[in-house]
Amino acid sequence: MKNGGKGRFGLKGRGVEPKAREEVRALLEEARRASGVEPRRRDLLIENLHRIQDRYGHLSAARLAALAEEMRLSQAEVYEVATFYHHLDVVKEGESAPAAITVRVCDSLSCELAGAKELLQQLPAVLGENVRVLHAPCVGRCESAPVAIVGQNPILNASVSAVEKAVAAKQTRCPETSYVDFNGYTKNRGYRLIADCLAGKRTREEITKIMEDSALRGLGGAGFPAGRKWRIVAAEPAPRLMALNIDEGEPGTFKDRWYLERDPHRFLEGMLVAAWCAGVGEIYIYLRDEYAGCRAILEKELLKLKTGAKFPLPPIHLRRGAGAYICGEESAMIESIEGRRGMPRLRPPYVAQVGLFGYPTLEHNMETVYWVREIAEKGGAWFSSQGRNGRKGLRSFSVSGRVKKPGVHLAPAGITIRQLIDEYCGGMLEGHPFYAYLPGGASGGILPASMGDIPLDFDTLQPHGCFIGSAAVIILSDKDKASDAAKNLMKFFRDESCGQCTPCRVGTAKALELMDAKQWDQPLLTELSQAMMDASICGLGQAAPNPALSVMKYFPGEVR
Repeated sequence: MKNGGKGRFGLKGRGVEPKAREEVRALLEEARRASGVEPRRRDLLIENLHRIQDRYGHLSAARLAALAEEMRLSQAEVYEVATFYHHLDVVKEGESAPAAITVRVCDSLSCELAGAKELLQQLPAVLGENVRVLHAPCVGRCESAPVAIVGQNPILNASVSAVEKAVAAKQTRCPETSYVDFNGYTKNRGYRLIADCLAGKRTREEITKIMEDSALRGLGGAGFPAGRKWRIVAAEPAPRLMALNIDEGEPGTFKDRWYLERDPHRFLEGMLVAAWCAGVGEIYIYLRDEYAGCRAILEKELLKLKTGAKFPLPPIHLRRGAGAYICGEESAMIESIEGRRGMPRLRPPYVAQVGLFGYPTLEHNMETVYWVREIAEKGGAWFSSQGRNGRKGLRSFSVSGRVKKPGVHLAPAGITIRQLIDEYCGGMLEGHPFYAYLPGGASGGILPASMGDIPLDFDTLQPHGCFIGSAAVIILSDKDKASDAAKNLMKFFRDESCGQCTPCRVGTAKALELMDAKQWDQPLLTELSQAMMDASICGLGQAAPNPALSVMKYFPGEVR
């Protein structure tokens, strides 16, 4: 046989370089000693890719080949995962490594309204060729728009001079913030609820009934009743797992980060109570990579919880996203936790039946479980009694755009947008009369100011072709155009489509092309939108047409 036995049936693909093999093995051994977990497990592929990139600044072909060998995966499998995620920098054979510092400028709608385009145009010339400047989808800091990320350091209300200063000083790490830590939380009855549950002072039925009576619904966007979800998962055969979704990539959404940066243990205790009620034995927290500061907080406080808790804890794993909006979809998140590309699964089966690693899985948004302790202590009637216009509960509205006080505003469910602006946001900015609003982020549609008296809650906006989702509210003034906002959002969907299904992959690109025309071809755009809504696998493609359809319906003068 020719080629030293590597002929027709021999090994193929890139050979592994000894130096790269040594580097990767050292990193994996370092990880094993630090965590006590074997890092060559298949589900830890993305974590290992992060380790290599954190150490060397990029993912070279040689190190990818070495990692494939160590994890006993094909090089194609490692490569397809590494190239799927925005934050993983794969350097192909013969290419140069990226600059030592990367600046990402958010160009989603709230930041575009605040001047992100100008930042993106000016920064490359100012920073020079030794700094890489990229546009980025929403980074979850819309209340401080525009935002630029220098390495992992967010520059809020960013200007060219502020970014230049951070780059010159090599300030690339996310600064620490003050928050309620483990000791502070336990001094205020923290973890008393879960301790009582585990000690038999509270029952699963009691707590689950309280959640049902509260009318608490999933606050990630879908709005499924929380207590009912616990019962469904608890009825499935053990073992059961839990997956916490903190991949809030919807443009305009930042409530999960807001709460994590202030009171992380309230989330963690709610998570433990929900897991206990559903009979869950192991927990996975999936946190978007843009939230480096939150990751540092959770790593520190989880360690304190594990060492300081006076009650048994289930295994808790913190997993790091890698920059993919689609991973906010529950089954795509599960695929990513398992170390794969974040591509949504077909349903059925549903994740409550066959989820993470094939087991029944309780999937929750971070804010949903954040409310569990307070509702359990004050009673379901306390939470359900909040609300206006016949609605129940409280909502955390992430508000950005043309208002005086952007931020997370806790308000009654069913409040109208006019009331929210006037009572919580300090009114509109001077010289910016109210023109339009997005009630539910990028996918929730766009409504005119004349429809500003609709109660904001689940099920109230659907008759108008919109929905509240995760309550990401973006306010537009008469200085803005709804059609421009819709184009910004469609560009986002085009860039973030996972590419798995043709209606979404091709449809978003074609829709943006139609919307870039001086006059929209409305019949064709309407037909295309219907095809995307009918045939896309997941909510991204199904909801992507909503802004365009809203503009054609409510702002016809902008697209004729």
